[in-house]
Amino acid sequence: KYAAGKDVLNMFCYTGGFSVYALRGGARSVHSVDSSAKAVSLTDENIRLNFGEEPRHTSFSEDAFKFLKASTANAYDLIVLDPPAFAKHRGAISNALQGYKRLNLAALEKIKQEGILFTFSCSQAINKEQFRLAVFSAAAISGRKVSILHQLTQPADHPINIYHPEG
Repeated sequence: KYAAGKDVLNMFCYTGGFSVYALRGGARSVHSVDSSAKAVSLTDENIRLNFGEEPRHTSFSEDAFKFLKASTANAYDLIVLDPPAFAKHRGAISNALQGYKRLNLAALEKIKQEGILFTFSCSQAINKEQFRLAVFSAAAISGRKVSILHQLTQPADHPINIYHPEG
């Protein structure tokens, strides 16, 4: 429902699930980005299986930060940030939070006014409040007014071990 008529950027696309949903939802264009050429190949195959040749879709095998830096400001209506875990243990929390802040700031600088940013963290070592603060810090630095539309939690297939919460 969010993608209809929009220009969408799917960062860390992996197999392209968000890209398929955006195209199916009527996106005007979808750019899928992943640093892994294999992931981009999987995305391209997924797009072909679902749509055949799809002129609205373009994929890029490139580092996320470099891609965002090179992108035009206000280029996208909707950006999906679903990176791999930035912190797999507690010792990596500080660097991970800086990474999430940098990533979200880079995305906020490229998204159109009134755009929608879907941002995710699968780092079990990072709690919800820490992640929110990283995103809020990025928003404050960017000067953008942001609102939370939805907050998601881990699904049942990603249970949290209370004795070893960082995974």
